[in-house]
Amino acid sequence: MERIYLTTPLYYVNAEPHLGHTYTTVIADTLKRYYLSQGVEAYLLTGTDEHGDKIAQAARENGTEPKLYADRISAIFRSTWDSCGISYDHFIRTTDSYHVEVVQRILTKIYEAGDIYFGEYGGTYCFGCERFYTEKELIEGKCPDHLKEPTYIREKNYFFRMGKYQQQLVDHIRSNPEFIRPERYRSEVLAFLREPLEDLCISRPKSRLQWGIPLPFDSEYVTYVWFDALINYVSGLQLRGEDFFRAFWPKANHLVAKDILKPHGIFWPTMLMAAGLPLYERLNVHGYWIMDSGKMSKSLGNVVRPLEMKERYGMDAFRYFLLREMVFGQDATFSLESFVTRINADLANNLGNLVSRVLAMQQRYFEGIVQPLGASRAEEDQQLREAFVRAEADLESHMEKLHFHRALEAIWGAVDSTNRYIVQTGPFVLFKEPEKRPRVGEILHHLLEALRVTACLLSPFLPDTAEKIKSFLNISTSVSARHPVWGGCFPPGHTVRKPIVLFPRIETEA
Repeated sequence: MERIYLTTPLYYVNAEPHLGHTYTTVIADTLKRYYLSQGVEAYLLTGTDEHGDKIAQAARENGTEPKLYADRISAIFRSTWDSCGISYDHFIRTTDSYHVEVVQRILTKIYEAGDIYFGEYGGTYCFGCERFYTEKELIEGKCPDHLKEPTYIREKNYFFRMGKYQQQLVDHIRSNPEFIRPERYRSEVLAFLREPLEDLCISRPKSRLQWGIPLPFDSEYVTYVWFDALINYVSGLQLRGEDFFRAFWPKANHLVAKDILKPHGIFWPTMLMAAGLPLYERLNVHGYWIMDSGKMSKSLGNVVRPLEMKERYGMDAFRYFLLREMVFGQDATFSLESFVTRINADLANNLGNLVSRVLAMQQRYFEGIVQPLGASRAEEDQQLREAFVRAEADLESHMEKLHFHRALEAIWGAVDSTNRYIVQTGPFVLFKEPEKRPRVGEILHHLLEALRVTACLLSPFLPDTAEKIKSFLNISTSVSARHPVWGGCFPPGHTVRKPIVLFPRIETEA
């Protein structure tokens, strides 16, 4: 059976879930649902990253122990994704005992192979990013993410011979064009690798930081947070056994934001090489959500929280905006004005009105009872069917490239074709002539079929909406779940239900 392994990053527990976390998680959930609809066995991993300087500092500021602080924030992440309907298969925490064991086992293997050594290093260190920066990486002497000058630190630590694997990584990236995508991020990693790759400091002395996984070969040091967190992608599968790991790991697809490109595009593959493990299949990198001319973050005070959006507008409306507004790989702007405009136009006025209009006509003209199809082969009927066949083909192409916005455009193209079909056929006019009412029954039959296929195509993106449409149509949620093939789902006499407003129009102050 074909498989895919999807991962979000482990979200750092120094902040509660916001828009940036939600976008990555929603696209992972959408991909999982899409692949399942295509008959692919999909496994989705998410979780929380809980060690390091920032967590120890946040715990101190909250007057508690790091573990208790991490327990609280991790539980918030998990309950948020549950409330948002995210269909993850496993939620991993870097404080989980099985993860700690895998990290220490991999560290031991790399150490015994001679790829970890003890040395002294001095460099500029950003406590916010928990890593050293080179002068070239700084912008006007400041961390590019936190806009603060890093601190110079000189101390003895353990180092991973990352430079040993530089050429091997370059060769792999060049021979596998889809290894890092979109292309701009592949080029960015290759540009970075044109310079000699420094070895990676993978420890922190306990004299400075105690909150971390102890090195298995030196109890006076803890593991660098990235060398710990990245291994979750392996430990989260190995928890299910080696056979499960071997089945899914070859199809590992990581989903990350561009701020963690370097750890995932350079640290992680070289770590895998040193550990003797196969590389992941793809690293998929998206851009930032921008608000008020800056990246959205807790420190900047411009956070959009998923549960607040769900409570106010509905989760599917929020999902739609995220998937439709951002071009994967590029930055996108979030504003309530653009959100309301798109939801009113695309969901309330277009999709919602179409569903209500079709079901209302079915109730008004035939008391909800589906009429039989005759021998009519009208050109407009064929054109409607072809619009959905085309939409399904386009959807498959766009999803392969992670073009979520184009995939939704394809579905909405079919929705537009359905609205045009109503205008072309004019059932509300034909029904006034009794002899033409059988044709009205046929037209509405085709329109109900259009709604059914729309629901099937929408299900990975707007799962609650898709289920509501199927409920209105009074059909099983499993009907044509894999391939929304046109026709054959509405036998004569089948009764559909009265419509309920899918997306109430959002009123704004004048």
